[in-house]
Amino acid sequence: MPALNVEFSERELEDLRQIAKERGTSMKALVREAAAADIARHRALQEGAQAFRRFFAAHAEEFAAAFPDDEPPAKDEAA
Repeated sequence: MPALNVEFSERELEDLRQIAKERGTSMKALVREAAAADIARHRALQEGAQAFRRFFAAHAEEFAAAFPDDEPPAKDEAA
């Protein structure tokens, strides 16, 4: 399995040791769990953003009608 070496400050390393001890797990497992949680959070945010873009595109005319002051100027008006 591929590996990654990560450097921590002495304070961060001590904090990680303490947290791992409190949770009854290894530091390696703690760091892997934190990375996995961040990956899952990132994917969820990406999926949410995609869903929002699809929703907004599907309802663009409704948003434009409801919020006309927020619409960008037409191309011929911008010049």
